[in-house]
Amino acid sequence: MGAAVFLGAVVVIILVWGAFTRRRLAYLRGKAEGAWAEIDAQLHRRWDLVPALVEAVSACTPNETAVFDRVEAVKARALDATSPPEHAAAAAALNNALFPLFAIAEECEALRASERFAGIRRSLEEAEDAIQRAKRVHNAAVHELNAGIGSFPRSLVAGLFGFRPRRYYALPGDEERQAARAQL
Repeated sequence: MGAAVFLGAVVVIILVWGAFTRRRLAYLRGKAEGAWAEIDAQLHRRWDLVPALVEAVSACTPNETAVFDRVEAVKARALDATSPPEHAAAAAALNNALFPLFAIAEECEALRASERFAGIRRSLEEAEDAIQRAKRVHNAAVHELNAGIGSFPRSLVAGLFGFRPRRYYALPGDEERQAARAQL
């Protein structure tokens, strides 16, 4: 009789621990999803500013259609991205496409003096800062979730309930640098 009570108590403890572990992993998954939603919102905010930027620069130098077309094409591809690595690659491509646009803007005296252009540029910088903050929050949440999923015995509960590791939001090349640092 004593062994049965002991065994029953052990089973109850394991079930309670499993329920709390599942709840904690679900919380961490929600935290990572919420952090990703913030990155996504900030990326869209930034992408929504691109047409105004192109319009402002094209008013000053309308003959740079190849640059404008490239920016619009990169923006269109960015909007189709679905995963953190795809969004990061799209953000890097957009940065590369915007560089010549800002170079053109620097050469145009009227544009540099334009309050509208200054406001767009300021809004883009604010969006970029918000993206960087959201990236740090997201990557911290993903790290915490992945650590929870990957550690034994939580990994047993994670596998049982379908929790999978998430990918970090990293610009192309960041993951390779992080992997190299981890090997040191």
